[in-house]
Amino acid sequence: MKRNSTRNERVRPDRTNRAQKSGTRVASQPPPRRIFLLSPANAAGIRARIVASENASFELAMRLRSQGAPLGEVFSFISGLYFRGKLAYAQRFAEARNGMPGAFVITASGGLIPPETVITTKDLAAISAASISATDRRYREPLERDAQAICKLAGPKCEVVLLGSIATPKYVEPLLEIFGDRLLFPIEFVGRGDMSRGGLMLRSAHSGEQLTYVPVASAVRHGPKPPKLPKLPRGYYQQLKGSSS
Repeated sequence: MKRNSTRNERVRPDRTNRAQKSGTRVASQPPPRRIFLLSPANAAGIRARIVASENASFELAMRLRSQGAPLGEVFSFISGLYFRGKLAYAQRFAEARNGMPGAFVITASGGLIPPETVITTKDLAAISAASISATDRRYREPLERDAQAICKLAGPKCEVVLLGSIATPKYVEPLLEIFGDRLLFPIEFVGRGDMSRGGLMLRSAHSGEQLTYVPVASAVRHGPKPPKLPKLPRGYYQQLKGSSS
């Protein structure tokens, strides 16, 4: 059901053009409601330690220690291309309503947090205190709590797209129990590594062409490695941010 709505969205312009040429009128339909769940950056890695260091003197680290910085910006620094791609893609294609955010970041012990949320160094440590494992209650209970609240607020017709790995149960298992067949993912992710996914999403955000969403529950989650993407030109992400502002 969700897959068909995305396909219809892709072919609608051709149908509209044909109808205009024939003189018939086609009623416009609003795009489906869609929110994105972004897998987190590795808050235990080297770049996380750099940005959280008391001795760091670059601008983001100083803001993080004082007034704070948006979670999406912090995770983009920690993760690099992969998270930047997820964030740019979600910001471009989210279709949330009723005043709810269009994207949420999965965290290790803080549940689901909008990427615009301002955090400090202490907050970063607090939301990263657990291991991201389906068996760790410190991770799973806040995730399930927030997912249930989002499910209720978004309503039954809102699609929920996971931008993250579906090859392991750490995200899929708890989220499937709550969202069921409404939990989708881009089929183009199959067979790709993190960097390839990040580049793919940046290109999609720039072109305005969405990926193909399929239900996680019934999808083939493993496949052959697709052809390598061409390299992004220098300054691509900065250009993308400038065109979306």
